[in-house]
Amino acid sequence: MTSTGSIVYDMHPCYKIYNVSYILISTPSVVCVLFYVFLGSLSVVTVFGNLLVIISIIYFKQLHTPTNSLILSLAVADLLVGVLVFPSSMAFPFSLCLFRENVFCKVRDSIYITLCTCSILNLCCISIDRYYAVCQPLTYRIKINHSAVVVMILISWTVSVITGNSFTFAELEQGTYACKEKCFIDVLLATTMGIILSFYLPLIIMLCIYLKIFLVAQRHARSIHNTTCQSTKSGATVSKMERKATKTLAIVMGVFLICWTPCFVCTTFTSVASVIEALNWLTLSNSMLNPLIYAFFYSWFRSAFRMIISGKIFKGDSANTKLF
Repeated sequence: MTSTGSIVYDMHPCYKIYNVSYILISTPSVVCVLFYVFLGSLSVVTVFGNLLVIISIIYFKQLHTPTNSLILSLAVADLLVGVLVFPSSMAFPFSLCLFRENVFCKVRDSIYITLCTCSILNLCCISIDRYYAVCQPLTYRIKINHSAVVVMILISWTVSVITGNSFTFAELEQGTYACKEKCFIDVLLATTMGIILSFYLPLIIMLCIYLKIFLVAQRHARSIHNTTCQSTKSGATVSKMERKATKTLAIVMGVFLICWTPCFVCTTFTSVASVIEALNWLTLSNSMLNPLIYAFFYSWFRSAFRMIISGKIFKGDSANTKLF
């Protein structure tokens, strides 16, 4: 509370918002500079990492597979997060849009919800692909072909666009003069359905799928162990396989849960602006980590990245290079 009776909201390291005039006061400081340097670095790393994935999959013919098509779709969504959502969220943070709602904030929210939902749904599609590869290897090439992958990608992007626009249009309608209690119900319904479609439903699907994959991998490992006379060497191999399967699934689901769960749980049960804003940046960081999980984890992607960074792709016919 100031001497003039105005309440100052200090919820951002770079801004103060006065509730009377809604004037945004810039307060540059060391914390503010470091804050934007950090967020800018996240944006650059997100764009660079996903751009490497996109170029690798498009350029190298050996990477033209249904699985990599899903990874390509994921990388495009994450790239757009780095290009569009990061800068717009830095210029117009959540706390500012909370007090000064305008068309730009609505458009930013729509893009944010669309791309983040698309990223999550692509992760869900990748888990489905991995399910058929591990649990039904004999029918994998029949069920997961290029046509099926195209349908999965189209569904992911279509649902994401509908979810993002529905949430934004519901909020815009709520701001009209004729809109009263009915629009509040519409907004509540849109928000609830958006959270369910964007997070909880894909989360349940991925948890069930990865649990099934883990159980099948363990069963396969035990079968190999039983058919190799239970030698010490085979026991060590089986133990290594189980540890690798556990580690891979833990990384995939662990990073996803760490980045996304806090924000959606807080959005569901609280509306504290400063908390939600901080957790929003945690969710966006998942777009930076996805290339590390789904690309850098594989040796052929690392080989492709080295060729791109070193400029070897400009020398001769390197598109047909054997990466693995």
